[in-house]
Amino acid sequence: MGGGCHVDVQEFASASTLVLVGKTGNGKSATGNSILGTKSFQSRRSSSGVTIKSEWKTTKMQDGRVVNVIDTPGLFDISADPDFIWNEIVSCIHMARDGIHAVLVVFSICNRFSEEERAVICCLVDLFANKIYDYMIIVFTCGDELDEEGKSLDEFLSGCSEQLKEVLCLCGNRCVLFDNRSNDEAKKLSQVHELLSQVNMVLDKNGGKPYSSEILAMFKKEFAENESLTLNDKQLKPLIELLETKFIEIELKLKKLLEEEQAARLKAEMKAVEVKKKCEENVQRLKEQLDQATEALEHWRCSIM
Repeated sequence: MGGGCHVDVQEFASASTLVLVGKTGNGKSATGNSILGTKSFQSRRSSSGVTIKSEWKTTKMQDGRVVNVIDTPGLFDISADPDFIWNEIVSCIHMARDGIHAVLVVFSICNRFSEEERAVICCLVDLFANKIYDYMIIVFTCGDELDEEGKSLDEFLSGCSEQLKEVLCLCGNRCVLFDNRSNDEAKKLSQVHELLSQVNMVLDKNGGKPYSSEILAMFKKEFAENESLTLNDKQLKPLIELLETKFIEIELKLKKLLEEEQAARLKAEMKAVEVKKKCEENVQRLKEQLDQATEALEHWRCSIM
């Protein structure tokens, strides 16, 4: 398990960097803490989200392996403020400019695979291109819920939506189950070991090289040549313009997905109202039938007395 110890900058550059992404409330921070073995990221069960900015923490595993974990807020939440998304995308890319060894897309088994979940995948691909699939690992949280139901991850996946199955296929079916609430040390060690095994698979698939792209390469080059640069420096203008172009595409897609999600929710609500109305009508009809039967019974009793 991680020790949450201090690691110097040179070790950071050569470490395995894992980036946690996903919809707010899916358990990204709790998963990051499980990997680190410490409560480094603020975490609690909340639909509104606790993480308000991207953060990175570093740990050295028992086998000496150094792992960087970058926790992000809901970067691609379809209801998030565009300026917030923009600033956090830039911040996250800045942190990961030396390359990303694995992108951990966090889903909760308690939630359906919605348009918001799909938005995370779509926006990652828009930002980093299809090659990012080769670095994705799906992390399912709330493993304790499956335990209570007596189901395995395979059993859960066999009944999941076709959209989720398609995402898993694109990610090479790399997925792990995390129970971030467990107090069982052996279980916690086992799930982190399984995740790191999946990270090794990603590294093997990609020749040991971290993911990079035009954006990440530009960040790395500019900041390597001038360590005193800030994100507001004028010489970063070409890079910022490139990011802005991509962000506009992402913003449009998020707006479209938000409209689709709202339409789907409205349809579900209308259907629920119809079902409720039908149930009430059935109850009323049964009540009337019961009253008639009761009245007939009383009439029959009177007739034989």
